[in-house]
Parts: sequence; C-alpha cells; structure tokens
Amino acid sequence: MINTIFLLSKKQFFLFFLSLAVLSTLLKGCAPAAITAGIAGVTASESEKGLGTTINDTIIHASITETMFKEDVNKYIGINIRVDDGVVLLTGKVDSPETRINATRVAWKPRGVVEVINEIQVTQESSIKDKAKDLAASTKIRGHLVADKNIKSVNFNVDVVNGIAYLSGVARSEKEMNLVLAYTKETQYINQLVNYIQLSEALSQ
Repeated sequence: MINTIFLLSKKQFFLFFLSLAVLSTLLKGCAPAAITAGIAGVTASESEKGLGTTINDTIIHASITETMFKEDVNKYIGINIRVDDGVVLLTGKVDSPETRINATRVAWKPRGVVEVINEIQVTQESSIKDKAKDLAASTKIRGHLVADKNIKSVNFNVDVVNGIAYLSGVARSEKEMNLVLAYTKETQYINQLVNYIQLSEALSQ
C-alpha cells in the first residue's frame, strides 16, 4: 500500500492535505490536545521515514483522532496516539477496561494499519503529585534529546504515564537509539521503560 500511494503523487497530496483539513476541523471544534497530540512528531519524522510513509502515518493518525472525537471525546481524552510506519502506539489512561478495548478497535479501523500496540492503563485519575512527576520526567528526557547533537530529537516521541516511559519514533542508528534509552533510564521518576523505537533501515519503504 505504501508504495502504491507513493507512486500516485496527485492522490497522496490530496489525501495529505485532506488529513490536515480534518485535523484543522477537529482543533476548531475544541478536540482535546491529548487526542490530537503526536501529529507534530509524526510529521517531523518525515526526513527519516520518507514522504510516502509520513503521509500514510498522518492519514492514519487523523482518522483515529476523528473517530475518537466523534464517538465520545470525553471517554478518550486521556489517550495519546503515535503512528510510525503503520504501527499505532496507544498510551495514556482511561477509566474502564471497555474504553481500553474500544480504543484498540478504533485504532485498527484506518486502512494501512499493520499493528496496534495498546499500552493504555486502566486507572483512576492520578494525583496532582503523580502528574507533576510524569511531566517533570518527560520534560527532562526531551531536554536531553534536544541538547545532544548526536540525537535528532524531532524523530522521537516520549510519553510518561505513572512513571512508565514509552519511547517511539525512528532512530538513524542503533547508537542513536541507545543514547535515547540511556537518557531515559537515568531520569528521575522513571520506574520502567518500554521501547518501541524503530531503526530507519528497518522501515518498509
């Protein structure tokens, strides 16, 4: 599918701008930032993933976001969506197992999805203290990635939920990936690390 879309240049650009229009509509309709978060990371990874893969990932992300927004925006507000090479990573927190299952169902709907990884936690609302720790850890990790010239920080996504760091994105080399992992492991408040980073050489295109 990726190669087909890449060859159909007129169609791919139409779909790309259509997906942006969908996101624009959602934002104007006050779609929560938690659901729409991640699209910037997907687009920023274009240099490593290639135009065709980036467009497909953007369309998939937009489709999942739109469906969640239409079904029940409040139910899915705590979910973060990341898409890399057709692999959808769901993180965050929801109030019930049913919502977690439904999120997986929604994520499989868009054409081009090859895998859905559901790391959503079913939990009651975290305390302000826990949220502050997650935010502090996430900010610290991102700061390290931006500061290190050996890391192309725009190609990585960092989500911290209840002390668990979920890493995704595209690394140019194993050395770069290991640097990202090292910074995450040494960060205060991180109790566990889940790595979904892909190497650029392994991408489908």
